Amino acid sequence: MEIKKAEFVTSAVKPMQYPADNLPCLALAGKSNVGKSSMVNTLTNRTKLAKTSGQPGKTRLINFYRINDTFYIVDLPGYGFARVSHQEKKNWGYMIENFLKSYSNIHGIIHLVDIRHHPTADDKTMTHWFREFNMPYFVLATKADKLGKTRIMPRIKEIRDELGLPLDVQVIPFSSQTGYGKGALIQALDTLINP
Repeated sequence: MEIKKAEFVTSAVKPMQYPADNLPCLALAGKSNVGKSSMVNTLTNRTKLAKTSGQPGKTRLINFYRINDTFYIVDLPGYGFARVSHQEKKNWGYMIENFLKSYSNIHGIIHLVDIRHHPTADDKTMTHWFREFNMPYFVLATKADKLGKTRIMPRIKEIRDELGLPLDVQVIPFSSQTGYGKGALIQALDTLINP
């Protein structure tokens, strides 16, 4: 797959605000500050398509990016951000769950985790959700540039073990800073969109 065109389409909270064309979509799930927006920018070769911030919890809506006029990458609100109210966390959880239940053309999920850290309880809950909804998914281990090269594959194994991933679920090391793993990411996206 070659990404020739990418555009921001809309932000949504409820199903009635989702794009009406119901194109296939791939959803991005991950905790706040894991690098979802940076991944979108690296993937599309655009520096400012998705707004990035050093402040966690910036993505509070469901953001739709149309790729090649054929599918969406949908950035879901980041979870696990400590400095928001309990009610707001509940709202984000509801928004994510509602999207997974109501958008009828989800082809898969990209679950982003920070390669430097152990997966959180929220990460494990999300993995459980994907299985419960019977969604194809893979794990993208971000910020791989922050580790020495010899540490990357051992961390991938640890993440796989800690999340209890089946062997058929890929774990791809990735860096938005250097583009490391971008080719493998595009191949995995292509497999989900064109199974």
